Amino acid sequence: MNKQAYYGEFGGQYVSESLMNTLAEVDAAFEEAIHDPKFLEEYHYYLRQYVGRETPLYFAERISAKYGTKIYLKREDLNHTGAHKINNVIGQILLAKRMGKTKVIAETGAGQHGVATATGAALFNMECTVYMGKEDIQRQALNVMRMEMLGAKVVSVESGSNTLKDATNEAIRTWAKTAEDTFYVIGSAVGPYPYPKMVKEFQAVISREARRQHMEAEGRNPDVVMACVGGGSNSIGMFADFIDQPEVELIGVEAAGKGIETGEHASAMALGKPGVLHGMKSYLLQDEDGNVQLAHSISAGLDYPGVGPEHAYLRDSGRAKYVAVTDTEAMDALMELTQLEGIIPAIESAHAMAYAFQKAKEMTPEQSMVVCLSGRGDKDVNTISDYLAGKGYLN
Repeated sequence: MNKQAYYGEFGGQYVSESLMNTLAEVDAAFEEAIHDPKFLEEYHYYLRQYVGRETPLYFAERISAKYGTKIYLKREDLNHTGAHKINNVIGQILLAKRMGKTKVIAETGAGQHGVATATGAALFNMECTVYMGKEDIQRQALNVMRMEMLGAKVVSVESGSNTLKDATNEAIRTWAKTAEDTFYVIGSAVGPYPYPKMVKEFQAVISREARRQHMEAEGRNPDVVMACVGGGSNSIGMFADFIDQPEVELIGVEAAGKGIETGEHASAMALGKPGVLHGMKSYLLQDEDGNVQLAHSISAGLDYPGVGPEHAYLRDSGRAKYVAVTDTEAMDALMELTQLEGIIPAIESAHAMAYAFQKAKEMTPEQSMVVCLSGRGDKDVNTISDYLAGKGYLN
């Protein structure tokens, strides 16, 4: 057993024999790349000149005044393509190029990772196929259009819940057959090792910048660092540089959907049990027989029935706390941020904002929190408009 592949009891490589060699190759190439100054120089060049980093750590003055504590927003919504996903995609596609691959595949839920992968593939002249659940294709028509404009082929996955879990299954199946010339760009901190490690490394730029920026603004670390959690890529990136800073409280916010008690939610940490999905062992929503259950959230990006293995470990070790926020609470927070600060967040990010407002009430005016604003909300305007009109939404 590869000890490195685990975070406590979580993680691992639960894949077919045919993929074990492929994963070993990816791992070796990744370790070599991140210790190669030339690779890092190229990666940081594209983050700066193409993605538009570093992103601001914005002091949200009106919201801070309302809630009585200092609330800073790490503005990942200002990245090229509108979310944090591009940080990781640039890293993985540069790695694919280094390994001599000519094609990339990806899975996507809300479409942000799909758009980022299609963008990276266009930039580096690679063939790109994105697997997306049929329901998500309907919810995220704008992002599907963007992917197709960028030259990617979007494949509708019509099985199971027609969402992210099923798109991931399809992408893994395809990769097992095509790994020789194809690199699988995983968008979240999930999957078989070394993917959770790679995604964390490429997203850690969020917390590296935020920690330095907060130090410049306040002369110390923040008291609280918070981010939404689906599979957990923006949150592991937001936590990364603070994990070994024990005075900083880490909070991950999952989707409680229509309420944990209704069974229609996506909170693997609240009610999940350890199990195996998509090549990893982690907390999963499952029934008594161990079948993976459907996740629900108004946010297309948070309705994943599992969570990245390092998050499962951070939860069990007590280093991070995980809470859940309902659709209604998230949508209220979305409107509040929009109208008080002039920032329209993604519905995913609005989950983190909703809990930030609750948490702020326990904090003092001298304390501060950093919330990862993982993406912008223009992709969600149809869902928001249906919700505000009382029409409900696809579920």
